[in-house]
Amino acid sequence: MTFIRSLQIVVDGDACPVKKEIAETARSFGVPVLLVSSYDHLLREEEGVRTIQVDRSDQSADLYIANHIVRGDIVVTQDYGLAALALSKSCHVLSFRGRIFNDQDIDFLLDSRHQKAKARKAGHYGKGPKKLTEEDKIIFQHKLTKLLQKLQENVRS
Repeated sequence: MTFIRSLQIVVDGDACPVKKEIAETARSFGVPVLLVSSYDHLLREEEGVRTIQVDRSDQSADLYIANHIVRGDIVVTQDYGLAALALSKSCHVLSFRGRIFNDQDIDFLLDSRHQKAKARKAGHYGKGPKKLTEEDKIIFQHKLTKLLQKLQENVRS
């Protein structure tokens, strides 16, 4: 399949548990993937997947991504701050679990993150996110496929 040349899937790769699913789905649509991670993580380039490694400092991968995405790109991240930046650049944003971030809910998510950070600072700790299951990975891949199909249909019409 051919697709828009400028469209790419940009992945916040430091803790991404769905790299394999992204690569498979992107290949089936002919969409290139850019996987960004710090030097602390070993990344493998493969067909259709280019890797960029950045320094270990806090937010380096997020800043690299924010500076290299363009309107229409798909950004895969779990980070609400990066999601907000990507949305402001008119990108499509998915979480590792397939949640599609949008302008209507990002402010709530950022506020929720802030409240949780304040609670942690005060000594209150939650359990953290539950472990990603194989079913979660299938759901993610389904959501990414639907998004790519939708974008492809919009190009044709």
